Amino acid sequence: MEQPQAAREEPAALALSVDDFSALEERVRRAVDVVKRERQARMAAEARAAELEARVTQAETRQADFEARATLAEAQLLTQSPVVDQLQSELTALRAERDQVRQRVERLLKQLDMPGTVRHEWPRNRTKIRAIT
Repeated sequence: MEQPQAAREEPAALALSVDDFSALEERVRRAVDVVKRERQARMAAEARAAELEARVTQAETRQADFEARATLAEAQLLTQSPVVDQLQSELTALRAERDQVRQRVERLLKQLDMPGTVRHEWPRNRTKIRAIT
């Protein structure tokens, strides 16, 4: 009688095996979907990383360019500094000379304003030359 009982258990085992197989198949499908999503996410992350690396390289290039321009500007400043100092001293000398000329002209005008002297009418509203600073 063992055979008939074994024969009864075999279709039940097959039915269980089909259910197990369907569950396993569903698990495999979900695993495949997870793998696909992870691959897509990895590809997107790699593309983003490549884009960011390109931007970093571009920023580093710009920074190097700015640093080179700053170095050049500093060198130009150092070469122009003596010229600026010379121009400032010349400007100071010219201002002093202008003041001396102004004082002489004022003395001459005062002499002309003395009674008994004839003088041409000069404009009274002489404007001072503004100092360049």
